[in-house]
Amino acid sequence: MARSGRGLGIAALVVGLLGVLLAGGGFLYGRGAYGTGTPSSQSMEPTYERGDRIVWERMDGSGVRRGDVVMLSMPERYRTDAVVMQRVIGVGGDRVACCTTVGTEERVTVNGKPLKEPYVYGGDADGLDRPYDVRVPEGRLFLMGDRRSDSMDSRFFADDHNGTVPVDAVRGRVTDDHSGPALLGTAVLAGGVLVLTGIGLGTGFLVVRRRKAPAVPPAPWPVQPV
Repeated sequence: MARSGRGLGIAALVVGLLGVLLAGGGFLYGRGAYGTGTPSSQSMEPTYERGDRIVWERMDGSGVRRGDVVMLSMPERYRTDAVVMQRVIGVGGDRVACCTTVGTEERVTVNGKPLKEPYVYGGDADGLDRPYDVRVPEGRLFLMGDRRSDSMDSRFFADDHNGTVPVDAVRGRVTDDHSGPALLGTAVLAGGVLVLTGIGLGTGFLVVRRRKAPAVPPAPWPVQPV
């Protein structure tokens, strides 16, 4: 029985430590790798509506491409410390202009080629009826919202590097693949279950140890206080 009690104690320690490592590691990695939030405006409709839950991969702007939806921080421009969600239209070296007519539609052009933008609200790629023609400097991005008539984006800051933003303002890229965060959440949950299991095994170990503790033999004769 002593061996059984000792085994319970060892199992409690191993399972509990494994649970702490799994839950803590999953939580810390997930916090460093992903961010979450909800849009507070209509600027990215219809792709992302106000109140939708979004997940973004934390990364710098060096790896983003045209068409990516990114989270950026520019408190000096937007007067807020909160991250802002916009879509990458042009990267360093691109020439972004508005607009050219293709059939019956107006299109934004990048390097002279009309963009296909099925994501824009109501099919309106312009939204402002105000032309622009921007050469994006290296290391910067030209960004716009998907609801062009209701988005405070690069078009409104022409006096600041033609409205472009530095790549190091990017905090992450929005992803519709939630499998990574879901897997990390499962790891945290499994770790919590292991911790509770370890606590249960530890409790069993203490119970067994208490039951099998040797009884103190009685004194062979009465002891009188001095």
